[in-house]
Amino acid sequence: MMNTSTFNEPEWIKLIFLLADTRQWLTDLYQDAFATIPVEKKEKLRRKTWHLTVTALAHIIERHYYKIPRHPGTGKFIIALPVILHHIREAGSITPAAMPGCLNLQRVLQATEPVGFDKNSDAAYSITIISDPAGSIITAFPGLLVPNHSAG
Repeated sequence: MMNTSTFNEPEWIKLIFLLADTRQWLTDLYQDAFATIPVEKKEKLRRKTWHLTVTALAHIIERHYYKIPRHPGTGKFIIALPVILHHIREAGSITPAAMPGCLNLQRVLQATEPVGFDKNSDAAYSITIISDPAGSIITAFPGLLVPNHSAG
């Protein structure tokens, strides 16, 4: 039998309600932020089978957007953020390929114009999007995934 004498149930319930309210507030902020993006069919970025979280989007911007001067040596997008999101949305219809050595999947979208520079500073005409098996997007970057390269 468990010793529940030190368990403060009323305080624990308050904490659960606070966490639930905070999560709902953050979800509402996330949805409001995405609503302002000038991309058609934004809802395709929030499907259960192809989902871009705000955390993944922040990672993509911080690590792979040319206006953020962090993480040298990584691929950098030179296209506008709405265009990046448009391409990520469109990649959801591409059949994913398994990634060697893990359960993650990759989709590669080919563009007709350069989308950025790959990690070797070469012009990139493709975008690689990495997701988990459930479709949650982990990262996206210009260029191709090279063997023995950690995603992102």
